[in-house]
Amino acid sequence: MKHINIIPILILALIFPLSGNAQTTVGVVTNTPEAVDGYTLVTPMAIGTTFLINNCGEVVNSWESDFRPGLASYLLEDGSLIRTAQFGTGLFTSGGNGGRIEHFDWEGNLIWEFDYSNTQVRQHHDIEVLPNGNVLVLAWELITPDEALAAGRNPTFIGDELWPDHVVEVDPTITSGNPIVWEWHSWDHLVQDYDPTKPNYGVVSDHPELINLNYIEGSPINADWMHCNGIDYNPELDQIVISSRNFNEFWVIDHSTTTEEAASHSGGNSGKGGDILYRWGNPYAYGRGTLDDKKLFSQHDANWIKPGYPGEGGIMVFNNGPDRMYSTVEVVRPPIVDNEYEIEGNKPYGPEESEWIYEAPDPFDFYSKNISGANRLPNGNTLICEGALGKLFEVDLAGNIVWEYINPLGNSGPSQQGFPPSGNNVFKANKYLPDFSGFDGKDLTPGSVIETGTPFWNCELYNATSIAETEADHGVHLIMNPVVDQLIIENQWDMELQGSLWTLTGKQIMELDIPSGKNASPIGNIPNGVYFLQFSNRDGSVQGTLKLVVRR
Repeated sequence: MKHINIIPILILALIFPLSGNAQTTVGVVTNTPEAVDGYTLVTPMAIGTTFLINNCGEVVNSWESDFRPGLASYLLEDGSLIRTAQFGTGLFTSGGNGGRIEHFDWEGNLIWEFDYSNTQVRQHHDIEVLPNGNVLVLAWELITPDEALAAGRNPTFIGDELWPDHVVEVDPTITSGNPIVWEWHSWDHLVQDYDPTKPNYGVVSDHPELINLNYIEGSPINADWMHCNGIDYNPELDQIVISSRNFNEFWVIDHSTTTEEAASHSGGNSGKGGDILYRWGNPYAYGRGTLDDKKLFSQHDANWIKPGYPGEGGIMVFNNGPDRMYSTVEVVRPPIVDNEYEIEGNKPYGPEESEWIYEAPDPFDFYSKNISGANRLPNGNTLICEGALGKLFEVDLAGNIVWEYINPLGNSGPSQQGFPPSGNNVFKANKYLPDFSGFDGKDLTPGSVIETGTPFWNCELYNATSIAETEADHGVHLIMNPVVDQLIIENQWDMELQGSLWTLTGKQIMELDIPSGKNASPIGNIPNGVYFLQFSNRDGSVQGTLKLVVRR
């Protein structure tokens, strides 16, 4: 490991002290050794550019589009980028509208595009690339008032039009004719208890596999009735999970069906056609609970945790929480028995509680009323996008923040360091490890950061001399690291050393004496995080730096 002398950096911090505006307001705010080494894909909602950044916030690649996102983007295993774009008809103008899918190679050349936007349909929010290269597209479709009435919709809930959600699967290799090879429509899987003359009339609580046509929260007339906002695929199960914000639920459906089976109630691996196999978050939506039983509150980004990752098989979801004014990230363990989702009698689908929850120490410090997402990383860390604030952060399984980044790009372009940005929303983000196949043979040389102005930290601090090497070189040991309440230090020199504790941004927060032998120094209420202990004797013949973590 390379040795980096951080003392000149710390001296510069003393010569040029932080002013009132001199603070890290954009870019990397926190970066610790516990953060997963990798590259994060960031797509600001205000512009058409997608960035791939390292843990220091330095751009290693970017892709330019003529259109703002609509809304998701992903890296593929060949290093290419697939993204959604705001394009097409002026109809369907609810939040998350898109209309086009674009596929760029690593160099930024457009190699494929697909428009799904006309007077009848429009892509929105999210897409999912399948293992075979096909693309699942989440979209609205137009239902007229007459069609809604004919299906048993309560006239009180009918406006000029209704936009239930559907999913189409697109084969990019089909360059002429219709590239849609599979589809599922929520409109084929309805139950209603309003009009007994309609064939889908029934007792809602008897049919958790169907969608209550007259379930309403909020405004009684809302064309974007379901407001689905996320889609994910599980290749082991050949199933799809869809997040519905307005139902406060996510739904799991069978992908192994044909299009004809997907429109019915039988067929596929499940034998249930396109009916809902599992749903969670709001049993009130299917008549098996009250509003007090809700677990999800306008959630986003339901996605399966991948095999081999801690929590594998669970479904992670960003629980926005506008009803309660704080957000959480949760993992739900579906009750699968003999490859079927278990439900008992007339009870709601379990579990009663989430398996894992991230909540801020003060819950109201973490809140995004809309957009946002989260996904599990291989070591158990979780990358969270607090979308309304443009804030990305990574937490370990205990909930400690180990990396934090604030998107610098908003409505007025790149923000200057020291000044908070506005309009810097991010729908969601994904992190890719250095061994990701898409990086094979690619140039990942770091460029500059996105924000303007001088950063108030130096990324080399995060690569400073390791504790083991420093102790071997300088004869000073930390007896315990991470540190809880006090620094326990062994000084093997026959002399007293002087020490000082510094933050990652070069701010001295503590001075201490380090006598010969073992001794302890209380650290008070220093927040959790990464710090540097600098020590030396009076003539400078002994000096060094230890990296330490405070974790209570």
